[in-house]
Amino acid sequence: MSGIRITITHTAGSAPRDAGTQMMVWKDRTQGTIGGGALEWAAMAQARRMLSAGEAMHDETLPLGPGLGQCCGGSVSLRYEWADSMVQHPGRPLWIYGAGHVGRALVGVMAPLPDWEITWVDTALDRFPKVPDGITHLAATEPARVVQHAPQQAHHLILTYSHEIDLALCHAVLNHGFASAGLIGSATKWARFRNRLAALGHRPEEIARIACPIGDPALGKHPQALAIGVAHAMFGLGQSAMLGDKAG
Repeated sequence: MSGIRITITHTAGSAPRDAGTQMMVWKDRTQGTIGGGALEWAAMAQARRMLSAGEAMHDETLPLGPGLGQCCGGSVSLRYEWADSMVQHPGRPLWIYGAGHVGRALVGVMAPLPDWEITWVDTALDRFPKVPDGITHLAATEPARVVQHAPQQAHHLILTYSHEIDLALCHAVLNHGFASAGLIGSATKWARFRNRLAALGHRPEEIARIACPIGDPALGKHPQALAIGVAHAMFGLGQSAMLGDKAG
C-alpha cells in the first residue's frame, strides 16, 4: 500500500537526524523516524495532508527554532513523495549463529538499525521466533557449512547452544576470512578453544582475531545486556571493553 516517504535532503546547524534519513507515513501508521519531536509531528501532518489531497511530491525547509519551538537551532529540508517503502541501502553483512536467548536479544537490538544486513543461522526452523522483516534466516543441521556463503568482509557472532558447533564455526570462519568475529563464552571456554583451534592448524595471531568472551562485564550476563554491549562494539565504540576481557 502506498504512503508518503519523507527524506531529509539537507540539514544546517544542529539537527536531530542526518541527511538521507527516511520515514514512511500512511493514514493509520508510520515506519521509521526522522527524529526531533515537533519536527516529526509537523512532517507527519504534512504527509497526511498530501495523502488526503492526492499530492505526489512536496519539498520544504523547516527552521527548528522559531518555526517549531525546538532548541536545536538548525534547519531541516524534507522531500515528501508517494512511495511503497523506504529506500533500502545495502548494510554491512552481519551473520549471527544461534537463535537462543542471546541470539534473539542481539537480533532485536540490531535489526532496526539501517547499517546492517543480517543473516541469522540455526540448526532448525522451529528454533527461530517470529523473524523481523528484512532478516534472512537459514536452517542448517551443520551451521559451519553455511559460512562459505558469507561475504569475506562479513562480521560474525557465534552464540549457539553447542560448544562443538561453536568450535566448528570458529574453524570455518578462520578458514574463510572475515571482518570481525565474536564468540560467546567464558575465559575458560576460550582458552580451550584456542588450544583446539591451534591443533587444527590456525596461527595464534589468526585465532586472536576472534573476540571472546563477548559482552561488557560491567553490564552483566543478561541476554539484553550482552546485546547492548555487542551492539556498542559493532559500531566501533570501544571494542575491547564491549567484547570483553580476552585474557585467560
